[in-house]
Amino acid sequence: MPMRVAVGSDHAGFDLKEILKAELLARGCEVDDFGTGDATTSVDYPDFGAAVGRAVAAHDADLGFCVCGTGNGIAMAANKVPGVRAAVVHDVTTATLAGQHNHANVLCVGARVTGATVALDALAAFLGATLVAASEPEPERHLRRIEKLAALDAEKAEPLPVQGMP
Repeated sequence: MPMRVAVGSDHAGFDLKEILKAELLARGCEVDDFGTGDATTSVDYPDFGAAVGRAVAAHDADLGFCVCGTGNGIAMAANKVPGVRAAVVHDVTTATLAGQHNHANVLCVGARVTGATVALDALAAFLGATLVAASEPEPERHLRRIEKLAALDAEKAEPLPVQGMP
């Protein structure tokens, strides 16, 4: 059964999202594209990060890939969805460790700070690390940390006010 992947980006990440999506399709993945649909219409990254996060958390997708200008904003949005472990990565090393050590299920990259070649290499490394993490026993220290992240998802916290906003 092919891997199902959710992808999403804002306008700044659209072109890189399309490159990553083409690579995923070439690898035989089924891809659900949650938008945006072009690089010229200004949109809000939280909408797309949350959509990808919800698909992954609901198990409608095995993994997610998000792109915005820096990767940070869209990762913050995806991480608001309980069950999502979105990681901003900058290279093969951070992508590999996000998959192996953190069991990240959403990879986020910044189109303004990460070139297409590096992003494609990071995608390949993340996919490989995710498959290895799923098939091999995990060291206790990583499992303990992943369980602590899951416990944080279960906490109900009062939202913090946004500085400068009522």
